[in-house]
Amino acid sequence: QVHLVESGGGLVEIGGSLRLSCAPSQRIVSSNTMAWFRQAPGKEREFVAAIGPFSSPTYTNSVKGRFTITRDNAKNTVNLQMNSLNPDDTAVYSCAAASSRLIQSRLRTQSAYTYWGQGTQVTISN
Repeated sequence: QVHLVESGGGLVEIGGSLRLSCAPSQRIVSSNTMAWFRQAPGKEREFVAAIGPFSSPTYTNSVKGRFTITRDNAKNTVNLQMNSLNPDDTAVYSCAAASSRLIQSRLRTQSAYTYWGQGTQVTISN
């Protein structure tokens, strides 16, 4: 069983930045597809970004140009750099890990991911 721990959430002003990190309990970042999802109150959980071991990142349209997902294989962490934040970004952000390397068409699919973190709250203030 892989345990994922997110960190870096908090309160930030409109236009500000936050950096989220995901630390798995086993060494999987270099070999498995990793992703970030988010869920706002009263809304469905939605895909944010994903990155595979040997592929370029994939993003949902609403965060393209503002968010960057990266791997740090040496530290076995996955990060989400979030810039130009707006109130629509307010949500609980969760890290997810697949049990293998996913093909491109599966990256946005929640059921493709086996392991999930507890989530970290990101709140954008006025």
